[in-house]
Amino acid sequence: MDHKKIEEAVKLFLEGIGEDVNREGLYDTPGRIAKMCEEIFGGLNRDANVYLNKTFTAINNEIIIEKDIPFYSVCEHHLLPFYGKAYIGYIPDGRVAGLSKLARTVETFARRPQIQEQLTAQIADTIMKYLKPKGVIVLLEAEHMCMTMRGVQKPGTITTTFLCRGEFENNYEKRNTFFQLIK
Repeated sequence: MDHKKIEEAVKLFLEGIGEDVNREGLYDTPGRIAKMCEEIFGGLNRDANVYLNKTFTAINNEIIIEKDIPFYSVCEHHLLPFYGKAYIGYIPDGRVAGLSKLARTVETFARRPQIQEQLTAQIADTIMKYLKPKGVIVLLEAEHMCMTMRGVQKPGTITTTFLCRGEFENNYEKRNTFFQLIK
């Protein structure tokens, strides 16, 4: 990341809203924002498939679910946070990922300027491509600060997105099992 550009942009932004960039409380803010960008946009420089390349043999697993995976992202339209939980289910085809790998996949894509709908698809498609399960289902629930702090100003509103691939697409019994298990 180009810290110098970020710092200059923050200075211009602060001046643009009428602030004094030299006042005590704001003097170091451009540098702090540049460092923060390393954290919250760190997924831009990571490839999520590295987490799904290492797998283990496992047979006779009907469905594996990881739920309540917290994530934090930034809306690409307003550069405000959205945050929530991810729920992932997959039907292995003889191979499974390590327990932390699905959460790391979520985090990699969440740490990019993003929309929730795309985030859901990126997670599902990456799991299908690299883990090669028989099917995957991804559900995200999130509160968007662009709806809470500005615009419609409706705090507590939750946006839910979900996507199915493979066997989950047409097998409503497996879908229902997933939804029952994440309750």
